[in-house]
Amino acid sequence: MSGTVATRLAELGLTLPEVVPPLAAYQPAVRSGNYVYTSGQLPMVDGKLPATGKVGAEVTPEQAKELARVCALNALAAVKSVAGDLDRIARVVKVVGFVASDPSFTGQPGVVNGASELLGEVLGDRGVHARSAVGVAVLPLDAPVEVELQVELAP
Repeated sequence: MSGTVATRLAELGLTLPEVVPPLAAYQPAVRSGNYVYTSGQLPMVDGKLPATGKVGAEVTPEQAKELARVCALNALAAVKSVAGDLDRIARVVKVVGFVASDPSFTGQPGVVNGASELLGEVLGDRGVHARSAVGVAVLPLDAPVEVELQVELAP
């Protein structure tokens, strides 16, 4: 990938948001050695959820995939808050995506692709990762999707 992560975000027409404040007793991200672990990030935009409900019912899979992109951007903001600079990312190690799902919905991997694809677009090969996409009954604030990252930093 050529250029800095900030340049790549700008080329994609994306802006790194402010870190979403915690909803309870936790930190948005913590660093341990060369790793940063984010807390689950909801698709908050300007302090609000743009959509609520279950994927496959109130929220379409396409909407949820876009919301997963927002979660990934919020997770990158959390990483930056402890790493100082997103150019320090050596690689995204693991992505875990939670999808609040209607009982008949089984397309969780396609929803979480929103986060995975964004990380690839922004970080190139450094964004390739292991992943889990999990369907759940409900998420905080009735969010349709939540994403957490594990990132390795360059020493």
